[in-house]
Amino acid sequence: MSHTIPFLGEIAALATACCWVISSLSFQTAGRKVGSLPVNIIRIVLGFLFLSVYLTVVRGAPVPLDATPHAWGWLTLSGVAGFLFGDLFLFKSFVVVGARTAMLVMSSVPVLTAVIAYLFMDETIEPLGMIGMAVTIAGIALVVAKRDPAESATRPQWGRGVLYAFGGAFGQAVGLVLSKYGMGAMDPFAATQIRVITGVLGFVALVTYLGAWGRVAAAFRDRRSLAFIATGAFFGPFIGVSLSLLSVQYTATGIASTIMSTTPVLIIAPAIVLFKEKVSWREALGAAVAVGGVALLFWR
Repeated sequence: MSHTIPFLGEIAALATACCWVISSLSFQTAGRKVGSLPVNIIRIVLGFLFLSVYLTVVRGAPVPLDATPHAWGWLTLSGVAGFLFGDLFLFKSFVVVGARTAMLVMSSVPVLTAVIAYLFMDETIEPLGMIGMAVTIAGIALVVAKRDPAESATRPQWGRGVLYAFGGAFGQAVGLVLSKYGMGAMDPFAATQIRVITGVLGFVALVTYLGAWGRVAAAFRDRRSLAFIATGAFFGPFIGVSLSLLSVQYTATGIASTIMSTTPVLIIAPAIVLFKEKVSWREALGAAVAVGGVALLFWR
């Protein structure tokens, strides 16, 4: 974690994207069987437990009680924006307009992040970094822009679904910027734990409000799905989110967000191997463009 490591922030962001490939595939597999709401609350609770064990071993306590009120306040707001509202809007958009359209809208997250970071923290990006961001985002958009015929049935609701997706994108962008502002130089895993606590409380309230504890209990009894959720929680809320906070400590928030957004590109190879999916020329071109954009971010 030394600041002497070249491109530490960019490397951490790329590692985050790789973690999210694993967590996405794991949550997708489990969600098809037990539903997205049980997956969400179980993954956040397991993430809390993984972080508690890690922090107890490394720092001597499962919760960062030594964090300043500034950190607790801003990281709590970050958790509300990212873990709760961001994810809820995103999953709602999946239902209304489908994953492809939702992910296309989500490719706006790096731009939103950069703008919010500039307005909130006066954080700027040099011209070559902006070019690298633009190229990467264009590549991501090419990868996720393929129209799914199954989505045509939701066309009357398209506008509402896109608004949900933008809500998810805005929540994630705000959550990342507030995380950087709130944590300062503190341990990224400790900072993640504060965000995760907020997520746990929020999802407990939501599941209680919806009366969905029976579905959560049923998901717990499905051992295969639980194993996939546990895998996703390890590489998502535990490792992935912590690496994302490490990333924004050492590079511009917009650049970190851009590299982390390459998950739809990185997921292509596993999808071919695991699900026998075919890759179109558009997806192949988009992947190549996105890789070129990330290379610019490392080269700048």
